[in-house]
Amino acid sequence: MQTNQLEHNEFFKNEFFKNEFKKEYFTKLKLFLHEEYQTKNIYPNLADIFNAFLLTPLTSVKVVLLGQDPYATPNTAHGLAFSVNENSKIPPSLKNIYKEIIADTGSLISDKGDLTSWAKQGVLLLNTILTVEENKPRSHAKKGWETFTDNVLTELNKTDTPICFILLGNDAIKKSKFLSSSKHLILTAAHPSPLARGKFFGSKVFSKANSYLKINGLAEIIW
Repeated sequence: MQTNQLEHNEFFKNEFFKNEFKKEYFTKLKLFLHEEYQTKNIYPNLADIFNAFLLTPLTSVKVVLLGQDPYATPNTAHGLAFSVNENSKIPPSLKNIYKEIIADTGSLISDKGDLTSWAKQGVLLLNTILTVEENKPRSHAKKGWETFTDNVLTELNKTDTPICFILLGNDAIKKSKFLSSSKHLILTAAHPSPLARGKFFGSKVFSKANSYLKINGLAEIIW
């Protein structure tokens, strides 16, 4: 599998992504990924790396839900942060997200792990790092993905349309320095992983996001 597949989709011919793909850091990242996908089990599948942007184009983003890196277990990650393939078991982090949604909003539409429906409503399900080696969380840290997501957030920060950024966990919260516009809302909370010892609960980020969208005349997210 060739990493030039990363650029085959028509969506990535827009100017922002075309420019990113030409930069030196991304060229080095592609070389790294080419070797990794040839020799190791890497998630998500190469063709799924940019699913978040395919389902939620930058011009359609209303909410950014930012996490750490993909699930590092087989048949789980599919390019959307916190989401899993339709037939996969719901992982602990997503279970905790669902618990918070129920406590926060009183409702939960789906008991499945695939969050595609959120993405189609304008929720950019983004990780700070977009790939990972099997059973090795953060194994693709400091390879170039952080620069890529820094630049994505910087680009979104420029938009006039109000966006709610939900930054979950320390890695995501550090990205707040790229979000300077007073037009947007920045919400931060602990990561929903059980390792955070329940600090995520009570954050009410989902109701706060919807209140912000409503105030700005935008359709609320059906969580």
